[in-house]
Amino acid sequence: MDRTLPRKNRKKLKIILMVVGIIIFGVVSYFTFFQNVALYVTKKEIRVRSVEEGNFEEYISFQSQVEPLQSLLVNITEGGAVLERLVEDGSMVEIGQPLARLYNPSSEYSFMSQEASLIEQINNLNVNKMNIRNQELNLTKDLISIEYDYKNAELQYDLNKKLYDQEILSTSDWNKTKETLLYQKKRKALMEESIKKEKQSNVLQIQQIDQAMAVMSKSLAKLRENSENFLLKAPATGRLSSFEAILGKTYNGGESIGKIDVMKGYKLVAQVDEFYLDKIAIGQKGQIDLKGELQKVEVIKILPEVKNGRFEVHLAFEKEMKQKLQEGTTVGVKLFLSGKEKRLLLAKGNFFQDTKGEWVYVIKNNKAKRRSIEIGRENPTYYEIIFGLEVGEEVIVSSYKDYLRVEQLTIEE
Repeated sequence: MDRTLPRKNRKKLKIILMVVGIIIFGVVSYFTFFQNVALYVTKKEIRVRSVEEGNFEEYISFQSQVEPLQSLLVNITEGGAVLERLVEDGSMVEIGQPLARLYNPSSEYSFMSQEASLIEQINNLNVNKMNIRNQELNLTKDLISIEYDYKNAELQYDLNKKLYDQEILSTSDWNKTKETLLYQKKRKALMEESIKKEKQSNVLQIQQIDQAMAVMSKSLAKLRENSENFLLKAPATGRLSSFEAILGKTYNGGESIGKIDVMKGYKLVAQVDEFYLDKIAIGQKGQIDLKGELQKVEVIKILPEVKNGRFEVHLAFEKEMKQKLQEGTTVGVKLFLSGKEKRLLLAKGNFFQDTKGEWVYVIKNNKAKRRSIEIGRENPTYYEIIFGLEVGEEVIVSSYKDYLRVEQLTIEE
């Protein structure tokens, strides 16, 4: 038999939850809006700087390395295994000096086969050229024979004409003499025309053969030149560096195996933060402090490809360096992005990381109050103040992370 169960009383549970929620909201509101409204700090805890008016110069500082002004890669033309290493890394070499010898049996066999094939083709063309000359010579011999027959026919014609005029020679023999002379004349003319056309044709054929032979001779010379690429030579005079010719190791054609630094001047190579990619341009000026002496430099090349958040910049010295520099030496560069301008300035500090430059604590009568400001450009030393501060006002520039919700600070000694 079914029995009716009493409904649970949920009203009391709802009241308890509402009370707990109100308490939590009150606690959060207290700590959010009423806690830390004011705070006492000592002068030792903060760093204070005065707002000043001065010459603002937008610049960035970064580290660079000294490298030769010009370097040439040592590339392998014909791949192969290193059979012999002729110089050591760091050596001074002359242009054309052998650096290493490579070995590639299959490539060498291919070169020999191509060389033999080209030589055979050149010989065949020479034979064809000789045959054309011989054919022309044979035709000339035939013409001489025909001209001889024609002369005899003329002589016989003159003799028989006299005999015919004297009624000694019969009419049939005279007609036969005339026909023979006419035949020899046509025969001679036909041969002369054939020889003329043959010579014209031969001139064209010989020109084509000569052109083909010239191309093949160049190919043969280039092939023999390429076969010498197994002997790796220096492309320029200078210092050999990064030379990685390991005995027995096989390298592919086109692969770089080192470089030659042409010792005629220096440049600086730097990796700069990608933030400045749109701010740096070719021709911008800078300076470095080299052993206590300021040297002017200029941007000559920018590689815009970003790797690991940085891009590469090359700088050259405006004047030729008299002192010898050591390759790989690290040098600090100060690169100017703008000229000097009178502006309101505030020293840089950690506060910017906490407020993004939207507000600062301004000190007056040992009280520091929040104030909204606008920051413009910056350099490693100063921020440019657009509005919100005046000359002589004191500002806390140290970190604000311990009192971000505080409206006012009291400064104690």
